[in-house]
Amino acid sequence: MNEMKAPPSVAAELMAPDEFEAAIRAVGTERYHDKHVFHKLLHGGKLNKGQVQAWALNRYCYQEAVPRKDAAFMSRVHDRDLRREWISRIHDHDGLGEEPGGIERWLILTDGLGLDRKYVTSRQGALPATRHIVESYVRFVREQPLVVAVASSLSELFAPSIHRERIAGMLENYDFISDGVMAYFKRRLTQAPRDSEFALAYVKANARTREEQEACVDAVRFKCDVLWAQLDVLNHAYVTPGLIPPGAFVPASL
Repeated sequence: MNEMKAPPSVAAELMAPDEFEAAIRAVGTERYHDKHVFHKLLHGGKLNKGQVQAWALNRYCYQEAVPRKDAAFMSRVHDRDLRREWISRIHDHDGLGEEPGGIERWLILTDGLGLDRKYVTSRQGALPATRHIVESYVRFVREQPLVVAVASSLSELFAPSIHRERIAGMLENYDFISDGVMAYFKRRLTQAPRDSEFALAYVKANARTREEQEACVDAVRFKCDVLWAQLDVLNHAYVTPGLIPPGAFVPASL
């Protein structure tokens, strides 16, 4: 009796460029951190100054990690044109020449909130989970294939709307927030679209198999999880149930 042989497996078809982009953008609709309860509390004026301080101090860990992950990425890139394009991201955060950079603008925010700059930059008061979360992002970009590492930056596609909401909401709702300390977010309104436009084009051109495309979509999910998890631990420590771990920043009021 002749046995029926299974047909050879057929690789999944490559997504069309528009379908691939739609799959990436759908991640933001599903899980970008503008939907997080802590985000809504922050922008809605429902937090006190100590809780806003805790957010800014912990978020510094992420800001400080971004140029390090970009440097780690560039160390693996042999394409000179890609390095020339990508290096602007480091300049955006670390500054170049007379341009102070995004980290300095973030420190202007923490200065304005009354936090000691050396304490902020030491990261000693940050939640332990925050430090582990942001380092997971640096490791991801260092270890994943280049096209997947680039895709992890595509949460920037969804950033301008959250920055606009943050600027308006915090200026309207907190008397301890001034227009000058919101400079970081104002600058990102132009930087993030520029960066995400390049990264999206690169990913669409260089994810050449269905498996690579799906890995890129998963990378966007991973990055959104990184942003979401940072708010999870902030909410747990400083809102509900309010369990601040040993050594972490303790606001004057909660």
